[in-house]
Amino acid sequence: MGAQQREYKKRIRSAKGMQKIFKAQEMIAAARIAKAHARVTATTPYADAITQAIGAVATHSHDAEHPFLAQDRTRTGRVGVLLITGDRGMAGSYSSNAIREGEQLANSLRDEGKTVEMYVVGRKGDSYYRFRNRPPAQSWTPYKEQEIPELGRDIADTLNEKLLSEDDAVHLDELYVVGTRFHNRFQQNTRVSRLVPLAMVSGDETVQGTFPLYEFIPDAETVLADLIPRYVESRIINTLLQSIASEHAARQRAMKTATDNADTQITKFTRLANSARQAEITQEITEIVGGSDALAGSGRHDR
Repeated sequence: MGAQQREYKKRIRSAKGMQKIFKAQEMIAAARIAKAHARVTATTPYADAITQAIGAVATHSHDAEHPFLAQDRTRTGRVGVLLITGDRGMAGSYSSNAIREGEQLANSLRDEGKTVEMYVVGRKGDSYYRFRNRPPAQSWTPYKEQEIPELGRDIADTLNEKLLSEDDAVHLDELYVVGTRFHNRFQQNTRVSRLVPLAMVSGDETVQGTFPLYEFIPDAETVLADLIPRYVESRIINTLLQSIASEHAARQRAMKTATDNADTQITKFTRLANSARQAEITQEITEIVGGSDALAGSGRHDR
């Protein structure tokens, strides 16, 4: 019985140690969500506004011309997919959901006869493809949360160069981004967005009412050549920030569940240890009483 108690106590110590780690991770994630949400709130209006402005110009201006506005950019059949995953684990299904969505998108594009080039942010996505001998065309990992704007600009510069390239060996016809949209601490969903070619104004991004009259200085081509790459950059940075906030929320929930599970295990093994201790005490009492009865039956008395 003593060995059984030692085993239960060992498991209790182990569960308590893990519970402390899970609780600390939960508190860290909870503290970081507020900052991440504030960054998302600060960047989303700009990204939405520039999307609506460019969409309105593209739809209602006959002078607007840019390679990203052409709805049929078919040239090489090569499509870029930017997949945003986590750099660390212990975040539940956050990275696996993004990878699953990216794989479904890639399979759909291949069914259309297109060649898919994967561009991956985060160790989880990078290791997923390298483990399967399908290394991405380029990956950005590891990355620091405070360097997200610089990371977004670097990614945008790389992809804009390929999208605008005249070299068929590197040219990309289209660009999709797979990230996680942050709604609140309890709701996040994986989303696929097509950045290039730009969609005309429609759906929930439709500008209601009278459209403004745009005057371009020096001309529409020059203005759009400077504005549209900034649009791609702003959307990528915003998606990165939303994905980071979603990762923190997912990690908080996962660590809360892990903490509760550890507490359940502690309670379970504490009860088993108490039962084993009680059984040991009962056995010792039984042995003492049995020995006393045996002595009494033999007529001997210890003095």
